[in-house]
Amino acid sequence: MPATAKKLLVLDGISGVPLGRELVEAFSEGGFDTRYCAFAQLPKKPAYSLRASFWKAYNKAFEQQAFYHFPKVPDQALASLVEQVRPEIVLVIGFSYRFIDPELLKRLQDRYQFSLFLYDTDSCNFYAKRREFIYFIEHELPVYDRIFSFSRVTANLFSDTLKLKADFLPFGAKPVAPAPDSVKTVDVLFVGSGDLRRVLLLEKIREHLTVYGARWERNFPLMSAELRAKVSAQEVWGGKLHQLLHSAKIVLNITRTDFYGADTGVNLRIFEALAAGCFLLTDYTDEIAEIFAIGEEIEVFRSPAELVSKVRYYLENDAERERIARNGHAKFLRSCTWKARAEAMASLMCTNNRNS
Repeated sequence: MPATAKKLLVLDGISGVPLGRELVEAFSEGGFDTRYCAFAQLPKKPAYSLRASFWKAYNKAFEQQAFYHFPKVPDQALASLVEQVRPEIVLVIGFSYRFIDPELLKRLQDRYQFSLFLYDTDSCNFYAKRREFIYFIEHELPVYDRIFSFSRVTANLFSDTLKLKADFLPFGAKPVAPAPDSVKTVDVLFVGSGDLRRVLLLEKIREHLTVYGARWERNFPLMSAELRAKVSAQEVWGGKLHQLLHSAKIVLNITRTDFYGADTGVNLRIFEALAAGCFLLTDYTDEIAEIFAIGEEIEVFRSPAELVSKVRYYLENDAERERIARNGHAKFLRSCTWKARAEAMASLMCTNNRNS
């Protein structure tokens, strides 16, 4: 962290989840003079919905192969914020293009001489949206001095293929207060949205499951009645999530289809589970093996058959399951908190800081 407080402005493009706010807490605790702003909280352009519909129709008619997104936020709203804060460093969480033209960030940087960074948290979600992903690559990524990506795969794409400055910086989490007296009433807990790969794998262990998450109803025609009965179609965060995690013998993570296809899978749920001291079972990727000792700090499966066998084994072997959970929690506390991530990010940001 910096020897003297540096003014840091965090612009959050994914404020529907607490990641950005938790990271801001870590920066503040580490000595940054930090200001947080969710893009979604900035004013919208007048008659935004009508104007966005017009430009979407225009683009579809005349620019069929190009992605276009009509920015929601007036340029002056962001310019006024930057003028007020006068940051030395600006960090964007997720993306900016759905709210502003990324070139505005570059113009403001030239005017106010701050360093500009991105924490890429969502690029893998764009894989199935080819035009949008290309737009993100061509129009947003080049404006940043440096990019931190939650995925080794995308960090390598950005650096090796696109020749941008990019670093692999996995997600973290806030430490969760222990619940030593919690009763493990749930055999296998899965928290996440529905997609085909998850449906097919969860069917294999449906008798043990409790499932929470959004977008499951759209998959109901593909699911057995038994699996549908195990689903609570609601998103959970904060205290409710922690309560669920503490109730589970096994927290299961299944990488979404697009992520798995790109051989990346170090998502936020992994760190939330370890923060709560849970036993984590996740699908194998090289990224996960790079961070954790498999069989010692977490467990993995490489096939549906291995998923079934490991669920059965660890439900029957409490001591082994609890040993791995303790080791995973200790590893999290040593190196996977948001404090640790903020320190790693700060080291690189301050090195690149124009005002250093």
